[in-house]
Amino acid sequence: MKLNHETNALFTADKRLLFLLLCLCSFVLLFARQSFIESQTAAFEFLQDRPEGFVLRLVQGLQWLGVPIIYLWKLTVIAFLLWVGCFTFGYRVTYSQCWSVALGAEFVFLIPDLIKVLWFFFFVPDPGYAEIGSFYPLSLLSFFDYHEIDRKWAYPLRALNAFEIFYWFILTKGLRLYTRQSLSATWRVTAFFYVSIFLAWLAFYVVVYK
Repeated sequence: MKLNHETNALFTADKRLLFLLLCLCSFVLLFARQSFIESQTAAFEFLQDRPEGFVLRLVQGLQWLGVPIIYLWKLTVIAFLLWVGCFTFGYRVTYSQCWSVALGAEFVFLIPDLIKVLWFFFFVPDPGYAEIGSFYPLSLLSFFDYHEIDRKWAYPLRALNAFEIFYWFILTKGLRLYTRQSLSATWRVTAFFYVSIFLAWLAFYVVVYK
């Protein structure tokens, strides 16, 4: 009951403040990753005084700018899919409520980012740049050698992870709060209008990757 209460509070919180909190947490994790992990790699230190080093720093700077933009785009698209799904099944839910659900569920993905920072900071003191980029805890990619697999499979294997499945569950819980339907009923919305599209996107990525 306590977990349900806390989850519901997350979905019903002020969207602007919650979005700022999400961005702030992402900025902190991004700063930790860039300052204490990526900048300490041998490749980064070698390229620091070279033109390639400027490119790396530019990419890092753009990551800061991209955080709120990517979040806004992702949340808007997912909220629309959930809203269309609810409308299709006849559930009366507003787009704003679906946006709140997508926003609250997004906090799930801060967990693997935190694990990543802690993993490389405490357990892998001298990682390679590619190793940092390919690492994603509890993903299917963990069962494969990143350097051996075809690059078109890297992103799908990384995207299929335990946190993604937990994200589906949180989306379903959020929809249940606003639709007041059963868990199985709201799961159909998540399955048909998010999970199926997500899996189709991964399949499309593998097909068109060059």
